[in-house]
Amino acid sequence: MEMERNAGLETTVERLAAAAAMLEQAMERMSERQAEAETTIGRISATVDAAMEERLIVAEAKIAQLEAAGAVAVTREVTNGRKTLPVGVAAMLAKQGVAVDSIEAGALDAALGGLSLEQRIAVKAQLMRAGVLG
Repeated sequence: MEMERNAGLETTVERLAAAAAMLEQAMERMSERQAEAETTIGRISATVDAAMEERLIVAEAKIAQLEAAGAVAVTREVTNGRKTLPVGVAAMLAKQGVAVDSIEAGALDAALGGLSLEQRIAVKAQLMRAGVLG
């Protein structure tokens, strides 16, 4: 009986050892896959970083080009002594009953009352550039 018990224990121990070996192999495969995944993610990240860097360089160049074009336009406007208002501003003021020739501060503020702060600032800036406001 004891021999049978020992044989049963040996069989159980052998099965446990085989299961442990299989688990070790599975862990090794999982580690290899994880390393491959990390390598792939690293390559993808580097590719994305390079593409984003390239897009950033192009965008910065475009911004610099637009800023330069804007500075040239403003310089031309100042040197040409622009004394006209954009059509949209003149039309908006006319709808509010404000004569462009002689704008009073109160009438201008009343006319611009429905606009947002940014829009009011933009309109006043255009009026100042046109020489209508002092």
